[in-house]
Amino acid sequence: MNPKIGLALGSGGSRGFAHIGVLKVLIREGIPVDYIAGSSMGALIGTLFSAGHAPDMLEKMALQFRRKYFLDFTVPKMGFIKGDKAKSVIKMLMKQKNLEELSPPVSVIATDLKKGDKAVFTQGDAARAVRASIAIPGILVPERIEGRLYVDGGVIDRVPVSVVKEMGADLVIAVDVSYFNKEPEITSIYDVIIQSMDIMEKEMVRFREIEADLMVRPIFKHIKATQFTEVEEIILQGEREMEKHLDAFKESMAAWRERQHERKKGEND
Repeated sequence: MNPKIGLALGSGGSRGFAHIGVLKVLIREGIPVDYIAGSSMGALIGTLFSAGHAPDMLEKMALQFRRKYFLDFTVPKMGFIKGDKAKSVIKMLMKQKNLEELSPPVSVIATDLKKGDKAVFTQGDAARAVRASIAIPGILVPERIEGRLYVDGGVIDRVPVSVVKEMGADLVIAVDVSYFNKEPEITSIYDVIIQSMDIMEKEMVRFREIEADLMVRPIFKHIKATQFTEVEEIILQGEREMEKHLDAFKESMAAWRERQHERKKGEND
């Protein structure tokens, strides 16, 4: 009997490409992924994987990423970028699937802007849910779903460990792609917004580490969340960091099996 493995993929803009490296290692090692919960970039990578894009294909897509294909600037009202282009591209890559059609199951985290509550999308249009989850406040216009406005999932749950546990995961691998820069170069409104979010979120992740069976932190240097020039290196960092923790996680899987064996033995005695 094998444990159900859950991935909690965190937010972090371009740094989230490290999730691809983590997935590459898990698939290569034959470690099954049974559930995924993702915030922001973690939601995007998680849903693309569950829509049928293997990690190697995700890597090729990431290396070909060009911001001009995703960004549609607008007169600032609730954000600088409308997000319609991004949603169209995501819908195409998702093959127009709904969340309930994805395998393994994915929960997409967003933040209800008015209520201040966490929204967990498990059904409906996958592209719309992801578009809501990546809506960085002040940069992307909030996504409206069924009359409610949603923004970036990282605002309320940067690394959604509790969500993937609720989905049924026995063991959780959490991937935190944040990096707090204490001496940032702030030259634009984008830098102001991203740094403000990093400040707000950095304390939240400490509690997630306690809840997860394994916390992977692949980012070792400052890479701006809006910087897409180091994609190959970011993916490689995800691979390397997951590889460092492989033996420990396999031991956790073995310990889980042993506990289940002892429990069943006790029930039969």
